[in-house]
Amino acid sequence: GVVAVMITHNVSAHRFESHVGDELAGYVEYIERGKVRDFAHTYTIPRFRGRGVAAEVVEAALQASRADGFKVIPTCWYVDQFIAAHREYADLV
Repeated sequence: GVVAVMITHNVSAHRFESHVGDELAGYVEYIERGKVRDFAHTYTIPRFRGRGVAAEVVEAALQASRADGFKVIPTCWYVDQFIAAHREYADLV
């Protein structure tokens, strides 16, 4: 069956997290300075790789950052590549 994926913003840990069922599947971490979020690192738990977890969590993080009025710095190569491939987020950089 289909397992629900939930993306949450873990404010205290400075990261957006993807949970598959009740397990952490991956996350993207950021450093916040004023109204800028520097996305430093994206990680997917090995057994959840190949399912689009990273793309999903990065997209949610970018959407939330836009909604909250943040600019982003794509320090993480994955976030940088994601924005390059999805130009609708280019204005956030």
